[in-house]
Amino acid sequence: MPQIRKPEKKEQIKEAAARLFRDKGYSATSMRDLAEAVSLKASSLYNHISSKEEILREICFENAHRFRSGMEEVEQAQSTAMAKVEALLRLHVRTAMEDATSVTAFNDEWRHLNEPFLSEFKSLRRDYEQRFRLILLAGMEEGEFRQMDPNIALYTLFSSVRWVYDWFQPGRPLTAANVEDELTAFILQALRP
Repeated sequence: MPQIRKPEKKEQIKEAAARLFRDKGYSATSMRDLAEAVSLKASSLYNHISSKEEILREICFENAHRFRSGMEEVEQAQSTAMAKVEALLRLHVRTAMEDATSVTAFNDEWRHLNEPFLSEFKSLRRDYEQRFRLILLAGMEEGEFRQMDPNIALYTLFSSVRWVYDWFQPGRPLTAANVEDELTAFILQALRP
């Protein structure tokens, strides 16, 4: 029988930190809280990480690169703006359901990053938003989407999927696939002319 490998200690610490950041907030989470969550003494925790900001930084940048990779894949696809927006929406919804704790930290706690990481993260975020905005504008120019301010469209899309990570729980009557399909269809309908 194959053995199920436990996640490495640093990965366990990262998962526990993401849960604590979600439940208590980054500022209210102490290293002692984190040590208790992974059954270590606070002094032993420093054998695995240098600070809680290191964990926040890893969570934020891993998610930023996940979304950036998704954007690059979508941009390379020879498809309509509607299909591109649908793919990106599905990426957001799927990520929120599969990795809710780290997405929470990514969405809500990034402001606690110190420089130069805060500026780097903001730059990644602005780049992603601008690329998404260009897809929306292309869809408006092609007549796939109704004419509207692209910022209203962009931030409404983001707001429309932000709640998923806080609400979705496996085992509810709706499956993850149902939520992804219904939410995506609902949002795309609002973009159509």
